[in-house]
Amino acid sequence: MHFQRAPKADAKIVRCTAGRIHDVIVDVRPTSPTRGRIFVSELAPSSATMVYIPAGFAHGFQTLEDNSVVEYLMGTEYIEELSDGFRHDDPMVGIKWPEPVTVLSPKDAAWPLLADRRLW
Repeated sequence: MHFQRAPKADAKIVRCTAGRIHDVIVDVRPTSPTRGRIFVSELAPSSATMVYIPAGFAHGFQTLEDNSVVEYLMGTEYIEELSDGFRHDDPMVGIKWPEPVTVLSPKDAAWPLLADRRLW
């Protein structure tokens, strides 16, 4: 699950232009009344749906079909030092993925649990 920390927290628009994805957004804003709430949608070209991800929300997705393509429109520039995330299987968040998670990038596999951080 990815996000960019303040002072350059980033809003995004995401769409799936090929295949199909299970899209997950988690509110990680420290003072939000919906902090920790999970928002889920399925994106596919046939639905012509885009998802807006506000600043202060983590984002991740699982492909549901081979050769899926995901496009992002970013609200601000990427700043590597502010790039952050947490594990897709973090028990504090409890995301239910529709398929077993079998492939992760090394960066995604290395994210810490929220209990080990000051984010939560």
